[in-house]
Amino acid sequence: MRKLAQIIYVAILCAFVGVTPVAAQQMAAGCSSEHPANAAQTLRCRGGVIIVAEDGAKFTLQDRNNNGVVDSVDLQSRALLLDVPMQRGKDRFKVTTPQAIAAVRGTKWAVDVQETRTSVLVLRGQVAVQRPTGAGQVTLGPGQGVDVDPGTTPLVVKRWPEARVAALLARLGQ
Repeated sequence: MRKLAQIIYVAILCAFVGVTPVAAQQMAAGCSSEHPANAAQTLRCRGGVIIVAEDGAKFTLQDRNNNGVVDSVDLQSRALLLDVPMQRGKDRFKVTTPQAIAAVRGTKWAVDVQETRTSVLVLRGQVAVQRPTGAGQVTLGPGQGVDVDPGTTPLVVKRWPEARVAALLARLGQ
């Protein structure tokens, strides 16, 4: 009964201060949150992971190893900027979208989900990108990006123009 009262209290508090229940759930996953009104949300998580979410982004943080450390994000819409330190072992931090899976060992990169396309841009380090079916993996380096659609055409790595990089980073408050 006490747990139910706490949940109701948090829901009322979230509604009162304008925090979405998703943000409250993310804080419980070992992250602290900074979310100014109408601006990008910044999550600082255990293990040094920093996630900047575009205002209105829909995503779920995951802890695949059940060790209290976020190691995966399921992104449904809008954009995230991720800064993930070097990780040990075989498990890679990954972002899963409807069209792509982007996995790293340690880097800074952005993932943008639109209706029928996921775009991935690397700012530092390397990111492996593939479709959820596992077909056609590419590796991106700094300044490189890829657009992933639901089709089966080969993924094409491109150096993104400065204007495209600047536009995406501006949406993320960078």
